[in-house]
Amino acid sequence: MVLGRYKHIKLQTYIEKEVCEYMSGPLKGIRVLDLTSVLMGPYCTMLLGDLGADVIKVESKRGDTLRYLGPSQNKAMGSLYLQLGRNKKSIVLDLKSQRGKEVLLKIAKDVDVFVHSMRPQAIDKLGLSYEDINKVNDNIIYCATYGFSKDGPYATKPAYDDIIQGASGLVASQEAMTGTPQYMATVLADKTTGIMASNAIMAALFYRLQTGEGQNIEVPMFETMVSYNMIEHLYGLTFEPPLGNSFYPRVISKFRKPYKTKDGHICVMVYNDNHWKSFFEVTGNQYMLEDPRFKDITTRTKHINEIYQMIEEIILTKTSEKWLSILAEADIPAMPVNKPEDLLKDPHLKEIGFFREVDHPTEGKIINMAFPVNFSKTQLEVKNYAPRLGEDSISILENFGYSTKEIKAMIEEGIIVDGKELYSSKGI
Repeated sequence: MVLGRYKHIKLQTYIEKEVCEYMSGPLKGIRVLDLTSVLMGPYCTMLLGDLGADVIKVESKRGDTLRYLGPSQNKAMGSLYLQLGRNKKSIVLDLKSQRGKEVLLKIAKDVDVFVHSMRPQAIDKLGLSYEDINKVNDNIIYCATYGFSKDGPYATKPAYDDIIQGASGLVASQEAMTGTPQYMATVLADKTTGIMASNAIMAALFYRLQTGEGQNIEVPMFETMVSYNMIEHLYGLTFEPPLGNSFYPRVISKFRKPYKTKDGHICVMVYNDNHWKSFFEVTGNQYMLEDPRFKDITTRTKHINEIYQMIEEIILTKTSEKWLSILAEADIPAMPVNKPEDLLKDPHLKEIGFFREVDHPTEGKIINMAFPVNFSKTQLEVKNYAPRLGEDSISILENFGYSTKEIKAMIEEGIIVDGKELYSSKGI
């Protein structure tokens, strides 16, 4: 590992003696200070932690709202947090106090990445803007994730996943297909923006490796999701003047849905020319190959409702198992419609060990998911399961040079919280 780019000797010592033993993965040795909450930011920092970064999660005395989402064995240890809190350490720190802010700035001096998910006015009020952090660490990579770019008129608006789904055109896209305005049945905007933020941070790390310079990154949800949605739905509006309407016809077709079989539903995607040739052959409809509607992808797209309706009628004639066998033999993409509980028993996921039953230090046996990407030389491991609130407060401060006396004084002043003591004394 190249240590020359790190500015502080203390950080080098930490990397050599502690992080290298603690973490693995391509981001081993990278320190992330995480001031994010709820889902978008924590998903971003979970990805960084999974890739080997040492993530220090800063929380209030109540903790991240995420801790209270989903069923739990213990307070502030909800199911969503158990997934998104892995490979992180938790410190409770009062950032509204001057002393708490001083502690944070001291930590920020020796990290590589600073991530937050507060609106610009809120982070500025705390005195933790890019300019503030850059004063103590001039090669910091500072990533701000929030709803709308600070340069536009929406900058002060609050934003959550549902709001951004509607504002970015996703809800209208669903309406075009189903006839009813609908949110996607997943927190798509949060997770997509979290991925965008992690990518941006890694790109900035690469730039710093080349130049030695950090930078300020803004990752707004609205712009990210407009970009995401409008890749296909700009469609005819791509041109000036327009060459047609918005919306990619295939994906908003009301017949684009899992097809009903004799005993259930399956997903079938007959897409390219080879797929269509094979589909007509295995279904005994070779004569359809002469139909001008099926000539190429352009004509098929123009007649997509008719074509998908035809597939619907054909698939209804056999059982799901029979169709999956026939279509697999013909190399036509098809899969069953899985429920979440089905995925825990999926033979492919079982074979690769995707879902893993692990022993959490305080929460008992939990199901954890593997990182979906495989690296040949930098293996990924879950070395640290989601910590309790403030569990690592003392060890983190010790690693950043605070003495036992200083730490004790800050606990007494309420600047920090010893999570282990908090849980044992209050039964949290």
